[in-house]
Amino acid sequence: SRLASKFVKVCLQGTGGDELYGGYPWRYYRIFKSLDRKDFFNQYYNFWQRLVGDNEKPQLFNANVLKTVDINEPRRIFERVFLFNDKLKYDTPEQHIQNSLYFEIKTFLPGLLLVGDKLSMASGLEERFPFLDNDLVNFAQKIPVRHKLGNLSEMKKIDENAFGAKKQSYREHNDGKNVLRKAMMDFLPEKIINRKKQGFSAPDESWYRGENAEYVKELLLSGNTVSTEFINKSYIEKIVHEHIDEKINHRLLIWSFMNFEIWCQKFLN
Repeated sequence: SRLASKFVKVCLQGTGGDELYGGYPWRYYRIFKSLDRKDFFNQYYNFWQRLVGDNEKPQLFNANVLKTVDINEPRRIFERVFLFNDKLKYDTPEQHIQNSLYFEIKTFLPGLLLVGDKLSMASGLEERFPFLDNDLVNFAQKIPVRHKLGNLSEMKKIDENAFGAKKQSYREHNDGKNVLRKAMMDFLPEKIINRKKQGFSAPDESWYRGENAEYVKELLLSGNTVSTEFINKSYIEKIVHEHIDEKINHRLLIWSFMNFEIWCQKFLN
């Protein structure tokens, strides 16, 4: 944003293309073979609460905090997103995938827009989102899933908590957004049309190892850590060491712990 703002005041952003046209194929295998609405809710909810599952929340929170926490509330909020739209159906694999795209548009996408707006406006750069034009969004939601994803029966299962799993998937597969690729064939070179997906999501799992490991430990595991008033210190220790020892990729959970700790230090300490 800082570099672009030196030359232009407004730029085009591609946000929304993945959510509308099926740009995250590895997410859909979880719900592809769901039997009905209940099974779909179970499978998809398990994916979106992967940082800390409901069964682990008693380990996450301190006992006094756990007494005030309604563990079932996230599940109710999750289901409410779908139940708000009584036109959704849960009978076929295509419908399950279409429903997951709907969920991402209603929940995941607004967060991306907020982050993008903050980052760009910090440099005085305005963004425009052509994929989110009202008419185009309405049209995209009517396109059958089989035109967005070419290999519905061959979607590859990956473990998102395994180190390098997504990067490996990016290298091996080039599925998703098929109808968008075809629509652009007369306007973009082939190397762009069929370019493999390149993930760019922070934080990277490598950030917490090497020279940064001591900072993470000092912030989260020292006697000065404030957030342990709410979060079980032994659970934080387990998560940090599992990641540093490359047993499980906890990049997002550690990031959440760090941000919560900084917030606690700023406003509660």
